Amino acid sequence: MSSPAAIDIRNLSLTFATGDGPVYALDNASLTVDRGAFISFIGPSGCGKTTLLRVIADLEHPTSGNISVNGASPRQARLNRHYGYVFQAPALYPWRTVEANVTLPLEIFGLPSAERKARARAHLAMVNLSGFERKYPWQLSGGMQQRVSIARALSFEPELLLMDEPFGALDEIVRDRLNEQLLDLWARTGKTVVFVTHSIPEAVFLSTRIVVMSPRPGRIIDVIDCDLGPKRTLDIRESPEFLRIAHRVREGLRAGHSYDD
Repeated sequence: MSSPAAIDIRNLSLTFATGDGPVYALDNASLTVDRGAFISFIGPSGCGKTTLLRVIADLEHPTSGNISVNGASPRQARLNRHYGYVFQAPALYPWRTVEANVTLPLEIFGLPSAERKARARAHLAMVNLSGFERKYPWQLSGGMQQRVSIARALSFEPELLLMDEPFGALDEIVRDRLNEQLLDLWARTGKTVVFVTHSIPEAVFLSTRIVVMSPRPGRIIDVIDCDLGPKRTLDIRESPEFLRIAHRVREGLRAGHSYDD
């Protein structure tokens, strides 16, 4: 018997009640995410990308429709620690060392001190931060801080990694380097990754599939396969296949705006 999909979303809608009336955030979204895939959500600001990610993480609850994460409800997946979440900002405690920031969830889970330290060092090594365990967040660059947050999200070895535009505030040079490192990390760990971005090149470079969303209410208007192979360098961005996929994403984003007409 085959294992369930990492994420299965069926006819999902979400409406927020506000003092000014309802806000329709998501409308009839359906998506299946295979285990081990790298999926990017892309769309204009306010289209529901982060809201959909938060529904997967059990941080928001749909108004209608169904969703399962690893064959269970999002709540059960959260309680079972099936996912790690990387926010737009690193969200590190400045008074805790890098190692202490990474071990924080492990402390909450009650793991022994020796195991916490061993896991922290192993996952810091995964993000190329060995030797920085005793530094404080304010002593690191923005890109290094975000890599600490990735190590923290991986520290309890979740099956899924949910990433909400983690590199959006970084300059292009740092972002390119972190894209390469993230792709290598994904290949080495085999995690299922769901990634939110506004960048077409970033989405095409990282993903196995790209989910294009319309302006609010967020609808999934295209799902695009990225058959660029597992080993990619930044040079691939000049290839005809990369440009073809990027063009389709761009056309999907333009088509999505027709909902405003």
